[in-house]
Amino acid sequence: MQHRQLSVQSRAQARWGWLFISPWVAGFLVFTFGPMLASLFFSLTRFDGRNSPDFVGFGNFVTLLTDRKVWNSLRVTFYFAFVSLPLSLLAGFLLAYILNQNIPAMKFWRTLFYLPSMLSGVVVAMLWRGLFDDRYGLINWLLSLGGVKGPQWLLDPKYTIYCFVFLSLWGVGGGMIIYLAGLQGIQTSFYEAAELDGCSRLQQLRHITLPHMTPIIFFNLVMGIIGTFQYFAEPMILTKGGPAESTMFYNLYLYNNAFKYQSMGYASALAWVLFFIVLVLTLLVFRSSSLWVFYEGEVKK
Repeated sequence: MQHRQLSVQSRAQARWGWLFISPWVAGFLVFTFGPMLASLFFSLTRFDGRNSPDFVGFGNFVTLLTDRKVWNSLRVTFYFAFVSLPLSLLAGFLLAYILNQNIPAMKFWRTLFYLPSMLSGVVVAMLWRGLFDDRYGLINWLLSLGGVKGPQWLLDPKYTIYCFVFLSLWGVGGGMIIYLAGLQGIQTSFYEAAELDGCSRLQQLRHITLPHMTPIIFFNLVMGIIGTFQYFAEPMILTKGGPAESTMFYNLYLYNNAFKYQSMGYASALAWVLFFIVLVLTLLVFRSSSLWVFYEGEVKK
């Protein structure tokens, strides 16, 4: 009797559970899973968004293998990711480490460094367009005070990609907050024991702080990979892929095919290639995590 009563209660709880998560499930099916299935179908077709799609099989995927612009956009995106991602991870960690110390006006500095990450990509792009302006921008004005003539940051292919790398550091406050939460979760007894043993600050950082922060670094790394390979708003606003396609990021080329060239089918194929690239990189990070990610209380055999 008791078993039957528990079974009825469990079914009632399950129904209430499904009822409460049904808005999310409906949203996922309509706005995420449904469009993914649609894009998979369109990737096998020639489709301009207006007329009926023509089935071409894997023709779009074969075409993109020989598309010079695809390989150029991948080169730009990978280069940006391999430069900006480590810098963002390091900058976020260093900021959090500094702001975890007992310094004056702690709350003010934490808020100051976090606020830029709250701005949207379009707002940030418009702000930095003024800063990078070769005639009236603040950066070149500061260089001129030292007798240095600043370059045309957004018009010279030698500098444009580094402008976006520098711009990407603007939003490290988001990662900083996560690092800060991880730093404050480390037990102070570890540091007290290390000080009694005569360990320096550098030794404490290496043997206590970094091992305990590896799960946070792992999380920020995965999220950073996903974010950098979806980089779009800033190059769209500032350069539109120029000059000489030096900032033609993969996502921007995908957007151009979908909405500028009206090649929805080809753009869908590009989207699925991007999905598998990010998936493979994420899986590689997950596979490597057993070698460098430390979880407190975990026993290694």
